[in-house]
Amino acid sequence: MKPKRIVLALGGNALGENLPEQMKAVKRTVKTIADLLEEGHQMVITHGNGPQVGMINMAMTTLSREDPSHPMAPLSVCTAMSQGYIGYDLQNALREELLNRGVRRSVATVLTQVEVDPTDPAFQHPTKPIGAFMTQAEAEEMRRRGNPVMEDAGRGWRRVVASPRPRRVVELDTIRTLADAGQIVIACGGGGIPVLPDGNHLRGAGAVVDKDFTAEILAEELGADCLMILTAVEKVAVHFGKPNQRWLTHMTVPVAEKYIAEGQFAPGSMLPKVEAAVAFAKSSPGRQTLITQLEKALDGMRGQTGTIIG
Repeated sequence: MKPKRIVLALGGNALGENLPEQMKAVKRTVKTIADLLEEGHQMVITHGNGPQVGMINMAMTTLSREDPSHPMAPLSVCTAMSQGYIGYDLQNALREELLNRGVRRSVATVLTQVEVDPTDPAFQHPTKPIGAFMTQAEAEEMRRRGNPVMEDAGRGWRRVVASPRPRRVVELDTIRTLADAGQIVIACGGGGIPVLPDGNHLRGAGAVVDKDFTAEILAEELGADCLMILTAVEKVAVHFGKPNQRWLTHMTVPVAEKYIAEGQFAPGSMLPKVEAAVAFAKSSPGRQTLITQLEKALDGMRGQTGTIIG
C-alpha cells in the first residue's frame, strides 16, 4: 500500500459524549490513527464537536443565568473552547501511543478559523445538530424556550443551529507548513471557528460548521490523496433502516449525485459526508474519499471494507 497524504475526519463516536467518555474514547481512537501512521501515511486530523460544543454552550448559558456578571458565550467562542480541550486530549493520547510503539513524532493542535458567508441561507434555516440527545418531551421543552430542535437520524432529538458552508481555512498556511515538515496536525476541529470577514477583522459567527465540508476544503488545499471520514457505520447504505437496505462498496460521482438527489442520505448525518466526498472527487482526477467505521480504518485503506467515493 503506497503511503498517502490523508485528511482524517473523526466523527463524534471517536470522542464520546462527555469528558470521562472522551478520555476513554481517544485512547481507542489514537490506536487507529497510530496504525495508519505506522503504514507510512502522512496525516492531518480534524474532528467533530457536536456533543462537546453543545455541552459548553449549555454550561456557559447556565452560568450567565445564575450570575449575570458573566455574559453569554457566543457559539464561536464555544467552538474555540471545544477545539482546545479535544485537541489537548487527542494530541496527548496520540503522542503517548506513538511513544509506546517506539515512534517519536510531534503532534500539534492548531486553533483554526474558517470564513463563512454572512448571506449564507443556512443562517435562516438551522439544521446542524449539537449537544446531547433528548427525549421528545425534552425536545418540546427546548422548542418552547425558543431553541430549534430536530430528530437526528432515528437516534433521538437534538438542538439545531445554523450550519453555513465554509469558504476558506484562515490558518491554512500554518497547517500546510507543519504538515510539509512531517508533523502530525490536528486542525479545523468542529468544522473550524466560524468567522465573518470585516475588513482586517474576523468576527465570530453564531453557527457551527459541518466538519466534513471543512475537511474537504482542507484535503483539497493540502493536495491530499485521500479524504477519510470515520463514522459510526462500516459502509454507506441506501434505503438505510428499511427492509431493502443495501450497503455500498463503491460509488462513482454520478451514482453518488443520483442518490443525493433521491434523498437517500439523512441531512446532518450521512448527507454532508457524501456531499463532501463528491466535492473532493471532483476537485482533481484520482482523488477518493473513504467512508467507514473508526475500527475499520486500516482495513478500509487496504481496500477490504468501507465505501469509496470517486
